[in-house]
Amino acid sequence: MFADGRLTEVAPAKLNLALHVRGKLPDGRHSIETLFAFCVDGDLVHAEPSESVDLHIVGPMSDDLQPFDNLVMRAARALREKRPLMLDGGALLSLDKRLPVASGIGGGSADAAATLRVLTRLWKLDPAHASEIAPTLGADVPACLLSMTARGEGAGDGLTLVDDPSIAGTPVLLVNPRIALSTRDVFAAWDGEDRGPLGEWREARNDLEAPARALVPEIGELLDWLAGQRGANFVRMSGSGATCFALFDSDDARDRAAAACPSSWWHLASVLR
Repeated sequence: MFADGRLTEVAPAKLNLALHVRGKLPDGRHSIETLFAFCVDGDLVHAEPSESVDLHIVGPMSDDLQPFDNLVMRAARALREKRPLMLDGGALLSLDKRLPVASGIGGGSADAAATLRVLTRLWKLDPAHASEIAPTLGADVPACLLSMTARGEGAGDGLTLVDDPSIAGTPVLLVNPRIALSTRDVFAAWDGEDRGPLGEWREARNDLEAPARALVPEIGELLDWLAGQRGANFVRMSGSGATCFALFDSDDARDRAAAACPSSWWHLASVLR
């Protein structure tokens, strides 16, 4: 905590190491099996005591968001309603937006989850309240609330923690063509074929890659470029795209690839948690 009472939470970038679409759920959402992993880097959410709940957005991706109509404010308002009646006041929130929006790496969901964590600390609330609210904000928010390697089922919100020592500490490079891609549009373009369950993640797939590439052909260019980088040992698109990523043998190999990344692309060199 800072001297002025300000708290900070990282909103880690989310990756889907694999994503199998199995069909439709009774509520109309898609049934998936996925393996979530998280980077150590992402957006930042700051909170400090205030009379009301307000949000300032800064950072390189701040122009793509509205301060009053986003998941951060929805999360804050929902959690505030859970507070005991004797508690008053609010919070001044600041979102340092570094991840691109609509990019398949859970930016909005991670921001909402970080907001729930930081306000739970600021307002000294039971963490169970955050867990209750998370699923109401989006299917990825429960996984982002944990920000730990986990298998997701159902709509992605049925979680089982995964202990895989080959994941934590792995160097990773994320690249995005700076093209926003709607998750709804990608799922709508999925061909409806169940190609089987998720097994070992390195031998699995992302069933949303084909429909995403049909909408944003640049995804193919990103995947080909990453696969051609020295030291890259695993390449895949994350979520519904358009962000793609590569896992590397070493930090040096990742950093060389990051230095060679075309200037027209957004990129993030990081490490998996």
